Amino acid sequence: MPAHEITRRLRRMLTGSPDTPCVAVGNFEVEEQWAKGELGLPKVRAVRSNATVGRMEEFTLFLADSGDAVVLRESPDDDYLSYLDELGVGLPDVVVVARSAADRTVTEDALDDPGIVTKMERYARRGAHLWPHGVSASEERLATVAHLPLAVSGAGVSKEVNSKIYSRLVVGQLGLRQPEGTVCRNLDEFDAAVRTAREWLAAGRSVVLKDAFGVSGKGILVVHEAARLELASRMIHRQADRHGTGRLALVMEEWLPKRQDLNYQFTVGRDGSVRFDVVKEALTRAGVHQGHRMPAELSSAHLAELRKTAKAVGLRLADDGYTGVAGIDAIITVDDVLHPVIEINARNNMSTYQERLRELFFSDGEAAVALRHPLTLHSRISFGDLRRRIDDLLLSPGGRAGVIVHNFATVNAEAPTAGAEPSGFPGRLHAIAVAATPQQADALSQALQARLDELTAPQDQVTGRSATAE
Repeated sequence: MPAHEITRRLRRMLTGSPDTPCVAVGNFEVEEQWAKGELGLPKVRAVRSNATVGRMEEFTLFLADSGDAVVLRESPDDDYLSYLDELGVGLPDVVVVARSAADRTVTEDALDDPGIVTKMERYARRGAHLWPHGVSASEERLATVAHLPLAVSGAGVSKEVNSKIYSRLVVGQLGLRQPEGTVCRNLDEFDAAVRTAREWLAAGRSVVLKDAFGVSGKGILVVHEAARLELASRMIHRQADRHGTGRLALVMEEWLPKRQDLNYQFTVGRDGSVRFDVVKEALTRAGVHQGHRMPAELSSAHLAELRKTAKAVGLRLADDGYTGVAGIDAIITVDDVLHPVIEINARNNMSTYQERLRELFFSDGEAAVALRHPLTLHSRISFGDLRRRIDDLLLSPGGRAGVIVHNFATVNAEAPTAGAEPSGFPGRLHAIAVAATPQQADALSQALQARLDELTAPQDQVTGRSATAE
């Protein structure tokens, strides 16, 4: 049964009981499913799920608990599971799909597994619910095939709420502060937005065009010059002509100079209740999410406004039929003005997968920084080998400072298949550094990156590192 208070609270809100078992699915590519058939910014090439994003599914180990199950493409590294067990993280059962394909989501892999019903039936008999990262039509089909009710809203409501068009319209109706802008649901609305954007650019104001279902830096175009705006306008019109439709899914807004990115999470319960969960500083680079800083440095007035906004938006989501975790991106501009809703994410967020670790290892007086650490490898590396190189940096059971490895599967996700020409490939390690102060947490995170940077050389050129700090 769930042992952690955070998971018990989430289950109570989503299923009505804190003891409801869950089967978690980490379909991190769900936005790409929602975006199918929607015309936004023209793309140079079709956006496909990549292996690293797919292996982010391993985060579900921190959403599920002992007595639950997670559906994965591959079994986690045994040494990594042992490491989590040492830390006291209650581990779920792991259900591995029979076959995995690079161009499919983990949900689609599961639907292609003839034995999935057999694998799931014992959880269904215990009253388990299916808890995906987000819900598209594929997750609805999996719930039906596996005889597991969804713990969260269905695909239609989830897609609608996740749209940036929905965000702008709802924020406007609630009278909340947001950047000036407009929605573009068709070419007429887009042409009107372009006329407004021309005036803004002439006055020295920058403009951003966003796909309604873009995610993490994809589907966003920041415009500073009129010529770039005109080029984008022509391309969008040509794209609409090719598809024979005037329907669009875009948002146009003023691009504001920001001092701080924020992400906060709340949960909308099955009974329509709303609970504020957490707020963190979001760390981004070129619009792409890199991690979080905890706690976020906020004034009491800004924190109160975020809580008030979460309540108002959450109640509106409940009225529109939404149940589940929701995350909101917000910004504070350089003139200290809070824009409490930039967009609404109708799915689990990175915070969702960090919360159990926060409960276990971060006290209110401590600081943490969660980052995705890039590395380059020339061959697969096991967790045991990686651990030997970074062991002195890792948080020890009962310790108050150190690094927690939050996802190891993404390290080898891009490794070439057996028999392929050997070459360097990119990897990514997700980790959380915990310490007494933000400066100490940053120093731990930087020390970890320095160790990972040593792996860029071919393995036979990398000297072994002892488990003691030099």
